[in-house]
Amino acid sequence: MSVLAAAVTGAGVAFGAPSVAGAATGAELKIAASDDTYTSSIRKAAAFGDQDKLVIGTLDKDVKVSYLKFVVPAGTSVTGARLKLTTIGPVTGKVTVSRVLSNAWTEKKLTSATAPALGLGVASATGSDMTFDLGAEITGPGTYSLAVKSASKSVVTRFRSSETSVGAPQLVVTTKKADAPVEVPTQEPTPPPVVEPTPEPTPEPTKPTKPSKDCETDAMLVPSCGVMWGGAAGGFTDTPRDEALKEWEQTTGRTATIFHQYHKGDEPFPTKMEIAMTRDAAKPRVLLLNWKIAYGSTWAKVAKGEQDKRIDAFVARVKATYPEKFFLVLNHEPENDVVATAGSGWEAKDFAAMYRHTILRLRSKGLTNAINVMAYMGNEKWMSQSWWKDLYPGDDVVDWMGLDSYVSAEKGYYHYGMFADLLDRQGKTGPDFYEWATTKHASKPLMIAEWGAYHRIGKPADKAPQYNSVRPELSKRPAIKAIVHFDTEHDDEGDRDISITSTKTGLAAFKKLATDPIFNVKLNLK
Repeated sequence: MSVLAAAVTGAGVAFGAPSVAGAATGAELKIAASDDTYTSSIRKAAAFGDQDKLVIGTLDKDVKVSYLKFVVPAGTSVTGARLKLTTIGPVTGKVTVSRVLSNAWTEKKLTSATAPALGLGVASATGSDMTFDLGAEITGPGTYSLAVKSASKSVVTRFRSSETSVGAPQLVVTTKKADAPVEVPTQEPTPPPVVEPTPEPTPEPTKPTKPSKDCETDAMLVPSCGVMWGGAAGGFTDTPRDEALKEWEQTTGRTATIFHQYHKGDEPFPTKMEIAMTRDAAKPRVLLLNWKIAYGSTWAKVAKGEQDKRIDAFVARVKATYPEKFFLVLNHEPENDVVATAGSGWEAKDFAAMYRHTILRLRSKGLTNAINVMAYMGNEKWMSQSWWKDLYPGDDVVDWMGLDSYVSAEKGYYHYGMFADLLDRQGKTGPDFYEWATTKHASKPLMIAEWGAYHRIGKPADKAPQYNSVRPELSKRPAIKAIVHFDTEHDDEGDRDISITSTKTGLAAFKKLATDPIFNVKLNLK
């Protein structure tokens, strides 16, 4: 995406008209956005101008609004205008386009805290055809800023942004002259399409092999052999997580040795439900707890001790209710929350300081049963930032390395590949994640703390090749001591299906994987 500065002239509806060299008129001008981004009401200081998506709607009280800026070239005789947005997944609720009452914003800096005021709605649409008639608003040359909002209060809708090579937002302007259509590009070249890995032929499922001895976990929950099997089910639904996991276990035919849960801020946990799930004698499980301790604060503030009361309350709860060992992740996928601006409180170095302070505080207060996991995010965009080492808080406060990573089962779609691809993903330079983790931190066992195969909702693809590729990779990669599948029929933004049940062949392959004896690990939580 690019930035083209322009200033509003007058009040509200009068837009400045910058001169664009070589502007041409014709039957139809297809104008790309010079800036596009979205804002989050909860993450007030976060800018999303480099994202490959635009997001609108409300989810968990987080209101998201998308912003677009278009420049109609000087000399254009406008007779009509339409805004075209390409949806990713289903659309829920009425979608409205409003004027933005200032052009003095850029995608790189716009946040919900700095967003300009909005005018009245000028167009709306429902359903999957997101084309908005703006003929009454865009009547001549100038810079036009628009905001897109959704009336939905529980689901978000996503559109492709101008970071993508196909389906980027477009302002289609009709003109008086019937010349050939003209394309008006963004100020920067269109990013190249995602280079898909060329997977090897689909591996056949490996025949189950019985471990040579009994496998059980040690004092740091590292299995003596084999790999722990885990699950998180029912994500982004109203189904209680214990019920969702039990149903998932019944479907797969295996108990999830690791029960994955998520918490933030001052939420009291472990909950009664979580405790009950891990005290089921017939189905032993260990808790894997993700805690966004800086929720409502910042990493820097936590590191300074400003959330010590929150930390101490957690210690008191655990001491009073839960003597069993458990996995603890602080702010999983921190790359997604980094704001690389000096003083933001959300820099990579702030995360490392937050993590160190929290773990050392927990230990100083006598918490001895937490096994700490540092869970990275397997996405090239973040990996190219060289944040791995900056985020890492130190071997003395990390017990396990973790990775959250997914692959697509849909050929031709983002992140298509096999299980090896989610392990070996890398940024622009340097080693892939598995190599980095197992060489730079060789003493740490590795947990794939979230994994799965997805396809877009409404575009089912067979996930059997992805599931069949898991077991052979585990044989090659002895550092992996646990894998935890994240199962949901739609992700947080409603466009990707990560469930094991989306196709019959995929479910059969996953059930086959679940039967492998490599996952027969006995828990020792005392």
